[in-house]
Amino acid sequence: MVSVSGLELVPQGTAYGLLIGLGVLFCAVILVAIKIQKAYLSEDSGTSEMFMVANRSVGAGLTASAVFSSWMWINETVFSAAMCYRYGLAVPLWWGSGLCFQIALMAALGVLAKIRVPYAHTSLEIIRMRYGKVGHIVFIVLNLVNNVFGCASMILTGSQLIYGVSGMHFVAATILIPLGVVLYTAVGGLKATFLTDYLHTLVALVLIIYFTLSILTHDAVGGLYGLYDKVMATASENYISGNYQGSLLTMKSRDAIIWGLILKFGNLALVVMDTAFWQKSFATEVNATVPGYNIAAVAIFGIPWGLGTVIGLTARAIHNTPIFPTYPGEFTSAQVNAGFVMPYTVKALIGDKGIVAFFVLLFMALTSTVSSSMIAVSSILSFDIYKTYWNPKASDKRLVKVSHIAVVIHAIFITAVALALNYGGADMTWIGYFRPVIACPGIIPLALTLLWSGQTRLAAVVSPILGFLTGLGIWLGSAKALYGVVNMTTTEASLPALYGAIGSFFSPALYSVLISQYGPYKFDWREFLRIELAEEAQIHTSTPESTPSLTDEKNAEDTRSPSTSKVLGVAGADTPDAKLNSNTEAPLSRTAEKHAGSASSTQVSLDDIQHPFDQETLRELHRWQRIAWIAFVFIVLVTFVLWPMPLYRDYIFTKTFFSSWTAVAIFWQFFAFFAVVVYPLYDGRYEIAKGVRGVWRAVGGTWGHR
Repeated sequence: MVSVSGLELVPQGTAYGLLIGLGVLFCAVILVAIKIQKAYLSEDSGTSEMFMVANRSVGAGLTASAVFSSWMWINETVFSAAMCYRYGLAVPLWWGSGLCFQIALMAALGVLAKIRVPYAHTSLEIIRMRYGKVGHIVFIVLNLVNNVFGCASMILTGSQLIYGVSGMHFVAATILIPLGVVLYTAVGGLKATFLTDYLHTLVALVLIIYFTLSILTHDAVGGLYGLYDKVMATASENYISGNYQGSLLTMKSRDAIIWGLILKFGNLALVVMDTAFWQKSFATEVNATVPGYNIAAVAIFGIPWGLGTVIGLTARAIHNTPIFPTYPGEFTSAQVNAGFVMPYTVKALIGDKGIVAFFVLLFMALTSTVSSSMIAVSSILSFDIYKTYWNPKASDKRLVKVSHIAVVIHAIFITAVALALNYGGADMTWIGYFRPVIACPGIIPLALTLLWSGQTRLAAVVSPILGFLTGLGIWLGSAKALYGVVNMTTTEASLPALYGAIGSFFSPALYSVLISQYGPYKFDWREFLRIELAEEAQIHTSTPESTPSLTDEKNAEDTRSPSTSKVLGVAGADTPDAKLNSNTEAPLSRTAEKHAGSASSTQVSLDDIQHPFDQETLRELHRWQRIAWIAFVFIVLVTFVLWPMPLYRDYIFTKTFFSSWTAVAIFWQFFAFFAVVVYPLYDGRYEIAKGVRGVWRAVGGTWGHR
């Protein structure tokens, strides 16, 4: 077991009470919210469409909040401070830039998916339609590995941290973290995670702002100028090898930029290869995907930048003073790597109430990750595996039941994986360096599924496998070449991890293009519209003996969102919907039919298939797609090049520049609060008012009856 024993900052009883109490509290809140939704907003999580994609009715505000929460992992809070302590203020900026562009890319891919696959539930459903069973299974494995490994690693690091600050047994912490999440996720489905994500975001941002300002204004720190003076005064004892003049206050840091690059690759995999982020885009309204995701992309930047800078540098300034918990002992590198920088600094400057607040923040960061992963994996197990290969005629009720069971199975499995990783000797650094190697190979082939009609089934299946083997070989080979041995220490070095991540990410693009030249063909994007036809056919063939009544038809129609209420039809049907567009490719040739995964799912001719959205909606979606790509390019240019690179020079921040730099970072936290906490309330004001009126009438009627 590699968990680092630290100082008992929180009594074990308090730690148990917080973990269990917060889990029960969130479960109770979400159960009440579900009852209100069902009673007054006609939203029933007992249907698969609501459970998996929230009836495709989520607005931009709640989308931004949910994406922000799902992406605010422990890394963005606790470990951004630890890495700033190790390498200086360059890390928090690179960390922020390594969070936002992935979400911006997901906005572009999400709106493109709405145009080409309007009725998809998961990204794997798109893979199955295009590449068939083999491609589907390969990407199921890739997605499950990414989800399970990412989620288990967060539970691992969180549990090790809880053990270190409270003495709670690691196994107990590992079991208790996902326990409460299982309850509300299994009952509420995706919309429940949206609502709890909002609560997570609200509480976490309040605490982040509280920590940042309380520590910065403490007498031992003395504000922005005081922090600068103290860091400069202790420069000789805080020399950082690889930084310009060993300073903490420079952007010219070799290790910081290497860490930032590895983080970018790993985080890109955690977004694109995570079914949860695709599901959130499928769950949004037509006009909500791009603004919702981009609001979250911009807002998340300020969290590691502001919090990491203030706490990481403050810890450097006070770690050898009597107020620091480890004084007069040494604050070891093992304790830094375990993430104790933030809790020790909070304990030193805020005291016991600060540690309790830190524990709450830790719970928020952990459970938001776990809930998102649970609903994603449950959708894969229920929809992509159970319904596809085990019981194609499963009823809606049966599918939701299987999803509930899948949530429990996933919770048990990730708990076991987290325990295995801990007892196997993995720590946060090793996991962070290994994850890009195993998760990146599927990114480009998955993106090309929506972007390039020329990618063949063989290329989609083989290129991720070859990419993983390439990245793994580069990673282990570089460790051997640079350090002479392959072990846990050499494989968690930065350079082998960076080389391996680059190989895993880029090589599948080369493999895909080369392999696609063997038996090339052009995929007709209209094939994706067969998904809804296949779904409708399964519904009818599963109940051939029953004829729905008018009431049943109306109820079925009411469960669909406004954007999906027009059932996909064929030419000649009484519908005003236009075809996908006038310049799509001709119907598939025999070669294309061979490559398409589910072309035989229905016998309707491609020329007769009509897009469910009318021309006006399609024009709106294409406009949002252009906006999304422009925003993505802008964010990449600013956060990768125009902002950080001019500062990568022989320069140590002056007091004025540092004060302005940090003040903007803190201001960004307030912007994030208004963007993902206040704005969702405004965006959903009508639904909130409707629910409040319903509850008020119910309570008033009860009291009046009495």
